[in-house]
Amino acid sequence: MTNTKNDSKILLALNKPKGYVVTRSDEHGRKTVYDLLPDWVFNDGWMPVGRLDLESKGLLLFTTDGKIGDKLTRPGNCTKLYEVWVRGHVTDEHITQAREGVESKHGLLKAKVEKIGMGGAKTKLIVELNEGKNRHIRRLFGALKDPKFGTALKVLELKRISIGSFELNIESSKWRYLSVEEEKMLLGNIN
Repeated sequence: MTNTKNDSKILLALNKPKGYVVTRSDEHGRKTVYDLLPDWVFNDGWMPVGRLDLESKGLLLFTTDGKIGDKLTRPGNCTKLYEVWVRGHVTDEHITQAREGVESKHGLLKAKVEKIGMGGAKTKLIVELNEGKNRHIRRLFGALKDPKFGTALKVLELKRISIGSFELNIESSKWRYLSVEEEKMLLGNIN
């Protein structure tokens, strides 16, 4: 895909599938996100903005500009939305706890949570983060208990669907440049 004059020169987006590590190389020989991208992305020093763990999927941005990467990942600068399926019944009390914060050995974990559906013993949620610690959403729900069974809630599926104003609109495993307009909208709302 060649960069046209309407394409950003500093930002591209990938829809990361499960099973790929967000790193330049992996000592365990696992597939990395760079396996999904053209060689020049790796060779020209494009770096991921933030992370998604091996089991997570969805929107991942890459940039050649470290300052932009820092701005997009600085706590409070840029809201990220996730579509999450959790095993267990997520109650209004859980949603309140998540908003107020749950203590864990990794510090206080907070998120804005909205319940959007149920399927058997699973709950579908939209989770909004303004800062993301390592495995933040998985650890947050792991610290909450299912009221019926007394077991920890477990994230079954996690997909990042937006970063700031940029919403995921690419097929799984595919990538594209942000347009100049999308870049301006995304970066225009950041300090």
